[in-house]
Amino acid sequence: MQKPRDWREGMKHSSTAQTMRHLRVEVMELCESAGLYQIDLLNSSKERVSEAEYWARRRGQQKLDRENAALTAAGQPSRQKKFETVKDTLRKQISSVLYRATSFEDFSDRLLQQYGIAVKESRGCLSYLPAGRTKFIRAKKLGDKFDQAAVLAALQENAERKRTIQFKPDRIGKLVDIQAKLKQGKGIGYERWAKKHNLKAMAQTLILLQENGLLNEDALDQRITELDTKFHDSLAVVKDLEGRMKFNKELRYHVAAYASTKSVAQQLKTAKRPAVFEEQHHAELTAHRAAVAYLKANDLTKLPSPKKLEAEYAQLASEKATFYEQYKEAKIELLKLKDAKQNVALFFREDERTQHHER
Repeated sequence: MQKPRDWREGMKHSSTAQTMRHLRVEVMELCESAGLYQIDLLNSSKERVSEAEYWARRRGQQKLDRENAALTAAGQPSRQKKFETVKDTLRKQISSVLYRATSFEDFSDRLLQQYGIAVKESRGCLSYLPAGRTKFIRAKKLGDKFDQAAVLAALQENAERKRTIQFKPDRIGKLVDIQAKLKQGKGIGYERWAKKHNLKAMAQTLILLQENGLLNEDALDQRITELDTKFHDSLAVVKDLEGRMKFNKELRYHVAAYASTKSVAQQLKTAKRPAVFEEQHHAELTAHRAAVAYLKANDLTKLPSPKKLEAEYAQLASEKATFYEQYKEAKIELLKLKDAKQNVALFFREDERTQHHER
């Protein structure tokens, strides 16, 4: 009870969030004490089903059962036994993509490419537009599993899981500057460990240089320069392809939005009450105007073919994968050779120190 009007006789009751939570708790306790089945009223649902969708399921399932009974009587097999609403299908498609995607860009791109579902974000909320529809479905109509916070959390978890299982390239050990460490206050035990570590690291270094035929210092420097050039060139191509893929994805999104909302924009011109029509179809008209503005900004007078855009995106993705492999291979070898060069330089410097100390 927050205010006197909530409990004083003769006052008008005002329903607040705290009051509603109190009532939910009371209902749950009453049901529990009576031994009745009780759902959790305090926490939201991952997959929310409205009353309208519930009855649509019921009616659709009854109709499907009658059709299946007629097919069975005619001796024909039934194709589908469980009826699914548009939202059921949408939930299943989003879940299948959400399980594999590792970023929001990847998530929206997979939805558009595999199922033709467009995703938009507005004021921290996500909305989905399935193929064949003109009106977006808000995430809260599907369930908390599909809202922005849950989607971003799932994508981050996928990315972290992928990083943990990703292959880590072998790196040769780096030599330790023992004299510098001893001056910093390291003890005899550290010195013993460092000597063993340096022997192993130097052995790995010599094996690497022998396998690549780079025992000559000039040949090693030349190979490092070649790899450095290849590394930066491949990275530049990958960045360029990523930019073109991003533009392609944005263009496909706006083309799909324009095609799906074009009829609504035409209806606005002939509407008897434009203001009312504008309010009723605010989301579709906003998406249509954004698509028109994007096409004009990019000087696109003719609407590109979605199939051609998808084929172009697939080609760009294939080229990116090729150049990314070149970039990754060059990076791994470059890091190994740089470590080897550093080890050789430190080894000879340490050797000179030892000879000077003996003299």
